[in-house]
Amino acid sequence: MTNFFVKIKISNMNKYISKQGLEKIEKELLILKTQKRREIAEKIQQAKEMGDLSENAEYAEAKSEQERVENHIAELEETIKEAKVIRGRQSGLVGVSIGSKVKVKSRGKIQFFSIVGSDEIDPAEGKISNESPLGAALLEHKVGDTIEVLTPIGKIRYKILKIE
Repeated sequence: MTNFFVKIKISNMNKYISKQGLEKIEKELLILKTQKRREIAEKIQQAKEMGDLSENAEYAEAKSEQERVENHIAELEETIKEAKVIRGRQSGLVGVSIGSKVKVKSRGKIQFFSIVGSDEIDPAEGKISNESPLGAALLEHKVGDTIEVLTPIGKIRYKILKIE
């Protein structure tokens, strides 16, 4: 069975998300509401046909899976409702903002980061959250600025070379 779940955290404030991230969540929601619900309904029906539900492990597992999926559907719907779509870097802005792609130099090494909402982080692809220490430190800074970020190995300096 394929796992369609995406890590989502719900809060009372808008969640920043890219258009692609929102589309990914909407696709997952559609799969859960159609395909996954149908699969679970079939499992429940098969388990019911086995007889006594009080001692039916298959029925209990299917009902438990149904509850998990319904809770996840509710979480995804809430995320979509609260999502604030990042439309990329806004023209006229000089500093780093959510949606920016930033080229930095640190300890002689060039790195590239995309500032994204917390639900889309992917360090392997250079996607860092606006809430992360580095992401938060970069916000509103301009090309040529140097920032310091406190890390577990000490302070690291980053010079902003380019903002897209």
